[in-house]
Amino acid sequence: MLQKKAVTALVLLSVLGPVQAGEKEELLKLRSTTESLIKQLVKQGVLTEETAETMFKEAEAEAGKIASQARTAAALSNAASVGELADDEVRVSYIPDFIKDQIRDEIRAELREDVTGDVISKAKEEGWGLADALPEWTRKFKLSGDLRLRYEPVFYADENASGLSIFPFYPNGQAINQLGGARNAGLDLIENTTTNNQRFRQRFRLGIDADIAEGLEAGIRLSTGNFRDPVSTNQTMGQTGDRYDFNIDRAYLQYDDVDSFGFNWLSLMGGRIKNPFFVGGGEFTSGSELVWDTDLSFEGFAATYRYNLGLSNGLGDGARVLYATGGAFPLQEAPFSHNDKWLFGGQVGLDWGFKNKDNLRMALAYYDFKNITARPNTSTASGTCDVNSRENTASMPEFMQGGNTLATICRDGAFNDPLPSEFPGMVGLASEFKIVNFTARYDMALFDPIHLTLSGDYAKNIGFDSEKVAAARALGGALGSGAVDEQTTAWQLRADLGWLRVDKKGNWSTFVAYKRVERDAVVDAFSDSDFHLGGTNAKGWILGANYALLNNVWLTSRWLTAEAITGPPYGIDVFQIDINTKF
Repeated sequence: MLQKKAVTALVLLSVLGPVQAGEKEELLKLRSTTESLIKQLVKQGVLTEETAETMFKEAEAEAGKIASQARTAAALSNAASVGELADDEVRVSYIPDFIKDQIRDEIRAELREDVTGDVISKAKEEGWGLADALPEWTRKFKLSGDLRLRYEPVFYADENASGLSIFPFYPNGQAINQLGGARNAGLDLIENTTTNNQRFRQRFRLGIDADIAEGLEAGIRLSTGNFRDPVSTNQTMGQTGDRYDFNIDRAYLQYDDVDSFGFNWLSLMGGRIKNPFFVGGGEFTSGSELVWDTDLSFEGFAATYRYNLGLSNGLGDGARVLYATGGAFPLQEAPFSHNDKWLFGGQVGLDWGFKNKDNLRMALAYYDFKNITARPNTSTASGTCDVNSRENTASMPEFMQGGNTLATICRDGAFNDPLPSEFPGMVGLASEFKIVNFTARYDMALFDPIHLTLSGDYAKNIGFDSEKVAAARALGGALGSGAVDEQTTAWQLRADLGWLRVDKKGNWSTFVAYKRVERDAVVDAFSDSDFHLGGTNAKGWILGANYALLNNVWLTSRWLTAEAITGPPYGIDVFQIDINTKF
């Protein structure tokens, strides 16, 4: 319609060329306005330059055609009285003023309507031009979310050990603590090592970000998942129709300060926040979950300072950055005790961009966990849980995945039982954890947008002390006592090939990784929840691929094959097929 109206305006100018000067001036204004509108729509991206050029050519051709018809009609009408027309002369029969005004008004109204319609359509598509039409408070909020559907079969190796004999090696510490002791744990006393299973799972997350003041933002994210598991937001299907848990996964304030060049040199965060430390990338894009699972949120406070090295080297603002991040995070409050559990962490890193679009990132971190080791009850000969002090009970972890060396905090049963129990009623971590972590990633843009990314992650628990571990395990029992071999190193190597982002139709990526996580290298509660079904004391491979079916819709498949490093044979293969969406 816009094209037709533009043609009409230009044609009228051609046809009514010899009319009075004032009327011609009006038509010239109309022509100029029409051309300006078309050019402006080209600038805004509503029309392409090719389309605009075609419109002008069609208008010129149509104008010539109508002008020719007008000359013929005028010649037939006036031939008898005025004779033959000169070649460069066009005469038009008298047109009343009110008809001319009506034509002008109709063309202007129709042009305005078409232009407005096209601009509004483009604004709705790209999200510009309509902000002022909404109340001010609505412009302070940003809504985002994602939904993932997963099919996950789990296969246990045929040679895996089974039976109660594996208890000292693979106890289910979470079940013991959560259910109130070994006797109450029943069949869940030990980890499953033999029975294959499959499950369908889904994850839904909804985030709301709000601008409070310049540089200050509040954020909240709701997610599925259960309350006791900090490293998974998956909801397993098959709950007999029960509604899913939907809880607050993040709630925080974040302040970002920028300098005169627009560089974000300082970030402050507080509340329940995202992981503030560099881990190599996302879950399926060159990231590492050696120390921290991707779904883990941190409670506490963190700050990041950045020093810009890229202002004078021709690479642009932020191409090369030095940064330092520090944080303090309460893990577990212990009522009536001074032994609250804390995590203190710090990281320094470098982000170095090259002119060929390659990028190097590396970071060195130190994580210090306070008061997380077990405090065994040695106040009585029985050491049972019913005579625990507050210090004993507070040393019990609220969540464990498995793999770390455990110590008995107190024994099952009561202090006056004739035969003291050898089974634990409550367990905790035997080792302290002070982790040094080095992470590096090199992104090669050889075939941009296809990238090859190589990454590595290394962690070492320098807090392990054989004497302290032996002391923590002194209560003994079926769980064992005394010192254990030092198993305190973890590392991962990974390669990714493909698009850096796979949320655009047709984009793809593949990845392969080898991981080895020794028993007491990291805290098993916060490490990868999928590899060997979570925790530590595992080594093996991860293979995967992503493919975008549509914009914001992509498939992911992963094969995770892992086996235990120490202890009886215990191998687990996990296969995952995901449909991912985001908005």
